[in-house]
Amino acid sequence: MLEKVRKYRRDLHQIPELELVLPKTKQYILQALDGLDCQIESLIESAVVAYFDNQKPITIAFRSDMDALPVKEMTEVPFKSGHEGCMHACGHDGHMALLLGFAQELNTFYKELSCNVLLIFQPGEESPGGAKLLCQQGILEKYKVKEIYGTHLWPFLPAGQIATIPGPMMARSSEVNIDIFGKTSHAAKYKEGIDALEIGARYLLDLYQMESQIDPKYARLLRFGRIESGTVRNVVSDHCHLEGTMRSLDEDIYQYLKEQLYSCAKAYQEARFEFSISEGYPVVFNDKKLVRKVHTILDSLLILDTHEMISEDFSWYQQYVPGVFFFLGTGTNIPLHNSHFDFDEEILLQGIQAYIQIVKNA
Repeated sequence: MLEKVRKYRRDLHQIPELELVLPKTKQYILQALDGLDCQIESLIESAVVAYFDNQKPITIAFRSDMDALPVKEMTEVPFKSGHEGCMHACGHDGHMALLLGFAQELNTFYKELSCNVLLIFQPGEESPGGAKLLCQQGILEKYKVKEIYGTHLWPFLPAGQIATIPGPMMARSSEVNIDIFGKTSHAAKYKEGIDALEIGARYLLDLYQMESQIDPKYARLLRFGRIESGTVRNVVSDHCHLEGTMRSLDEDIYQYLKEQLYSCAKAYQEARFEFSISEGYPVVFNDKKLVRKVHTILDSLLILDTHEMISEDFSWYQQYVPGVFFFLGTGTNIPLHNSHFDFDEEILLQGIQAYIQIVKNA
């Protein structure tokens, strides 16, 4: 199985594609599934689902994301990306290889199970949110999914270590874009203008001060990574653009942060503010009962004691059915979204075995 899974991963690594339209990736998955005793359905552009119908009343689902990142690969591996400026720098090639390997194993014993099994290959995890689109198409209801599982490679765990945490695991997140409009003037007569850059700077500090005063027990963040304003050094800027991210593990705190974006702007009545706040992804919330069940099945499962402030659109499935999301350690300490990201495919066998044990104990 290792050689087969390694080939899956390395083949997929060479054909990274972005967002929802992944024609080469989709075709590869369809070819890999060809000949298996499962029903294949194609959805939302490049999504593929494989249904192992065991004529049972319930179905357990497993999901892999498919899309890559607009990153120039800097590794020297012989199977590096063949698409310039595009790379599987977040391990989704590994996730697909894991699920394809599981499909091969599942094909040999699924008739012995007390459930049906649905494998979901989902595009658009990085953006714009393929999971939500699939859920809106009724995929979970159509296949009578009772529970769902997913896995993400994680560089900061030992190689092959599977881990999760009950309850909140990953944050709700939204992209925040704010435009501030003032009035231009020569810097020598700055009082005749309305300095959008100064207002933007003051407003930004107001937001940071507000966020810092929230009780530390509530995990959250509001940070801006980009500010753009002005034309030349001696002209008061009439426009300031801010780009940031807002994240929280608590819905009430998230809503409070969102309200404060508007509230803090009221201190600058002389300027006009425009806000664009994306819907983002919900909190990845692992069903506590399922986590306890899985912990009894997987002896080596590590229960984490900390959450992560990154986000994952697997959370959309959890809005519909109970689910558990796992981390699978690569042991490399090379961060996700890094142009040098790589891992040993042998760790994927741990994920396959975990999935096998889950379905056998359904």
